Amino acid sequence: MRILVATDAWTPQINGVVNTLQNTIRELEAAGHTVQTIGPDRFVSVACPTYPEIRLALTPARGLAAVFERFLPDAVHIATEGPIGIAMRKICLRHGFPFTTAYHTRFPEYVHARTRLPTALTYAWLRRFHSVSQAVMVATPAVHDELEQRGFTRLVRWSRGVDTKLFRPGPQTLNGWTRPVFMYVGRVAVEKNIGAFLALRLPGTKIVVGDGPQLDSLQRRYPDVMFTGAKRGDELAAHFRTADAFVFPSRTDTFGLVMLEAIACGTPVAAFPVTGPRDVVKHGESGFLDDDLRNAALAALRLDRETVRGHAAAFSWERATAQFLAHAHPYRAHHRAA
Repeated sequence: MRILVATDAWTPQINGVVNTLQNTIRELEAAGHTVQTIGPDRFVSVACPTYPEIRLALTPARGLAAVFERFLPDAVHIATEGPIGIAMRKICLRHGFPFTTAYHTRFPEYVHARTRLPTALTYAWLRRFHSVSQAVMVATPAVHDELEQRGFTRLVRWSRGVDTKLFRPGPQTLNGWTRPVFMYVGRVAVEKNIGAFLALRLPGTKIVVGDGPQLDSLQRRYPDVMFTGAKRGDELAAHFRTADAFVFPSRTDTFGLVMLEAIACGTPVAAFPVTGPRDVVKHGESGFLDDDLRNAALAALRLDRETVRGHAAAFSWERATAQFLAHAHPYRAHHRAA
């Protein structure tokens, strides 16, 4: 099958959406499918206000239409609700071409955190955006139920996986950090609630791995915290292994792939008992969930790393991609067969 993926989140961005798409595309291609990805790297773009690492494509409609007509996809997936997603949606509707979409992030909460715009307004817009999708893919049952209560329809599951060949027990970083090491990995942005972690009274060393718009202000506010910048590949895996506990303070993530990556390395997770952590962390076995994040972080230190690692086996990209493929609607393939 020829699958066209339209996304406003793509390399060189580092985030869960890009990670999910890259792994899914790898699995699709390994299974013999042909995938064409259209991201903001193909267009003239501008920095997203308050988030310069994210580029927003300017007037992508003509370029998208040309790719659509040349590629002749059997299925179209719209991964995001930005300028590329909006333009691809219009093209599909104009051609009467069915498509799927995904709800990756709590966009209304992110916008509210930056602008104070009421979430009800943003959810209303998102509901309209996804209303014409053949299937709205969500990562967890909790997100499914939440969106259903908000009036979203045609919701289906598309889980997540972890690369257990990369993220596994093994060498740590050579650093000399005072133990225990408490670590956060991910975007350094206001919606991630990182300050809730950095403000905790904890022994040892706090580490923040990642880049983002809040980096400078957090560095000034917490001079005793180690900020390493973004890491990739083996270096990232080594950082996960070095941590004695992985602290995930976000209350707005729909999943949180970094928690799975930590677990696959044998590092226990400490998080709030909210959507995302509740679907990834097995309380008392692969981490601790507590409204008191300090209690969760200290309790996580007691967990056996081999037991923690075992919980990663339940998540595979092969299984997640099979879900994605089951929801894809092969319009042209069906049309040709007819």
